[in-house]
Amino acid sequence: MRRLKEKRALHFTLIDPEKQLKKTPGELAEEAADGGTSAFMVGGSTIASSGDMDETILSIKERTDLPVIIFPPGATFLSPKADALFFMSLMNSRNLGFVIREHLKGALFCRKTGVEPLSMGYVVVEPGMRVGEVGEVDLIPREDMEGAISYALAAQYFGMKFFYLEAGSGAPLPVPERMINAVAREVEIPVIVGGGIRGAETARRIVEAGARIVVTGTLIETTQDVKGKVREIVKAIEG
Repeated sequence: MRRLKEKRALHFTLIDPEKQLKKTPGELAEEAADGGTSAFMVGGSTIASSGDMDETILSIKERTDLPVIIFPPGATFLSPKADALFFMSLMNSRNLGFVIREHLKGALFCRKTGVEPLSMGYVVVEPGMRVGEVGEVDLIPREDMEGAISYALAAQYFGMKFFYLEAGSGAPLPVPERMINAVAREVEIPVIVGGGIRGAETARRIVEAGARIVVTGTLIETTQDVKGKVREIVKAIEG
């Protein structure tokens, strides 16, 4: 996963198998790749089966050669077709399954298939949207800088390679820039930010606040010009 080690800020495209509209996952991926995205995340809160993951990943791989990373709602939805798996703990969930227990199955999956595990601390910030509900999350309040920093440091001290601040798919507002900056100043691992990012200017501010990776999903589901929108964001975050 060479692209994940680059020093510049990166854009990742999230493709949800349950939210395909007029274009196939492969068509969306090809347009996003042409726009300059660095990798694809495949996942969502309401995936029906591992078959949906397989089909989506294969469709993406037929049209692009970029890395495909599973963004899993649980161990049932893993696929050996992917290049890597965000081996992520939903740290502020009340459900231990999302914090650690699903990961026991995921560990065996990675061992048997050779899919690369990318360890990540994952927390959901207000408003949280559907992922907050499904994940049984105690949301981090938008003004709680100390809480966000504490989770980020805990992830780093556990040896995790990434820390993800999530506002929720379709959130009316992204994670506050002040929170991103507070977290990025305290940890040495890359900070990923997703949810509520609808344009290039927002993405630019998020990167300036300290994010290393910006994730957009709803954006490509709601625009006809996927290539153009992604290109605008990539140009903005690259400066």
